Amino acid sequence: MNLLKKISLILAVGIVATGCGGSKSNDGGSKDANDGNVVRIAMWNPDQIAIMKEIEKKYEEKNPGVDIQIEETTFKDHFQKLETQAQGDVMPDLFTMNGPNFMKFVTNGVLEPLDDHIDKMKINKDDYPQGLVDLYSYEGKLYGIPKDWDLTGLFYNKELFDKAGVEYPTPEWTWDDFASAAEKLTDKEAGIWGTSFKPTCQEGIYDTIPQSGGFIINEDKTKSGYDTEEAASGVERWIELGEKGYSPDLQTLTDTPDKDLFKAGKIAMIYAGSWRVPEFFGDENITDKVDVEVMPLIKERAATIHGLSYCLAKGSKNKEQAIDFLAFLGSKEANEIWAEKATVIPANNNVLETWEKSYPDKNLKAFTQMVEYSVPYPVSSNTPVWNELESNAINEMYSYERPVREVLKDLADKMNEALAKEQK
Repeated sequence: MNLLKKISLILAVGIVATGCGGSKSNDGGSKDANDGNVVRIAMWNPDQIAIMKEIEKKYEEKNPGVDIQIEETTFKDHFQKLETQAQGDVMPDLFTMNGPNFMKFVTNGVLEPLDDHIDKMKINKDDYPQGLVDLYSYEGKLYGIPKDWDLTGLFYNKELFDKAGVEYPTPEWTWDDFASAAEKLTDKEAGIWGTSFKPTCQEGIYDTIPQSGGFIINEDKTKSGYDTEEAASGVERWIELGEKGYSPDLQTLTDTPDKDLFKAGKIAMIYAGSWRVPEFFGDENITDKVDVEVMPLIKERAATIHGLSYCLAKGSKNKEQAIDFLAFLGSKEANEIWAEKATVIPANNNVLETWEKSYPDKNLKAFTQMVEYSVPYPVSSNTPVWNELESNAINEMYSYERPVREVLKDLADKMNEALAKEQK
C-alpha cells in the first residue's frame, strides 16, 4: 500500500478529527466495531442518506439484532478518510466507490474481490450494465457491486423549440441535426442560445470522442487517445458551436453554469447527466417545459457510463455479516427503493421500469436505451493526475487560446508520461 502510506501524519490526524459522522457513529469507527452484528457503511451523498436509512431499516427488520451504521462524510473528504482508515486498519466494512478512485484502491490491495462470494450473495452480474461491471473489475475479478449509474442525455426546452418553430429532437437525430437546430434556436437579441458547448469531460468530450470513433484511454490503460484524428473530431464539434455563437462563451459558463441557464430558459438544449433528472423534472417552474432524448448520432453510437458501486474492505472485521448486507444492497428489493425515489438510476436492470415511471410523462427511456451501447468511464490507477491535465486543456481550447489539435497533442504527451509512471 505504498500510495496510501505517502499520506502525511498531519493529514491523517486532520481527517480523523474533522470527518463527518453518520446516523449512529461519528468517530470513523464504533465502540461495537468488533461485534459480529455491526456493519459500518460509509457514503458521501447527503441527498441519499434518507434513502439509505430506509434500506437500513428494512434490512434490520429482516435481520433482528444486526446494527447497520451509516457513516456520512463529504465527497471531498470521503476518499481521503478511507485512505487514512486503511493505514490504521479501521476502514468501514462497506463503502461507496466511484470510477476515478477505484483503481487507486484496488491496486493498493484494500478491496476484497467479490467473485468468490457472488454465488452466496445470489448476485448475477448480468443484472447490471456491462459497462459498469467492467468499470469495477480488475484483472478479471469484480470488486464492486454496482449501486447506480449515469449517462448523458440531450435535455431540451419545448417552449423555446415551439417559439422558434423547430421540431423536437428525435432518436434519429444526427449531430448535423443538432447543430442546425442550435443555429435556429439561437436568438442573440433575446439572449437565447441554442445550446452549450460543454467545456467539460463527462457531459461533453467523453461522449463525442467515442461517438467519433476515438477513445480517451486504451483498454490496457497505458496510452492516451487524445492525439488521434477521432479525438480531434470529437472536440472540434463543440468548439465550432462556440465559435458560431450558438453557445455562451467560456467566461459566461464559468460565471453561470449551463444547467442554471437552461433552467432559466436561456439555453434551449444541453447535454447533461442523468443525475439532473430530479433537478429538471422535479422543478415545478420548468417541468412542463422540458424533456430529454438520446444523444445525436455522430459516427457511431456510444455513451460513457459512470456510476457508483459498493465495495467491501479486505480487512473487514465483520466480513460475513457485511457480505450479507452487501447482497441485500444489490438485490431487486433494495434497488426498487432507489427506483421509486428517482434520486439516481438504480444499477439493477430488473427495476428500470420502476425508475422510468417515476416521471411518467418524461422520456426516461432515453437513458435506458443508451445503456445498450455504453462504454466504461475512463480510469487508471491514478486518474486524478491526468484529470487535472484534461481540465487545463479544456480551458485552453474553449477559450480559443490555442488550436484544438495542438492542445490535444500536448495533452496526450503529458497523459502518456503520467500513465508510464503508473506502470513503474
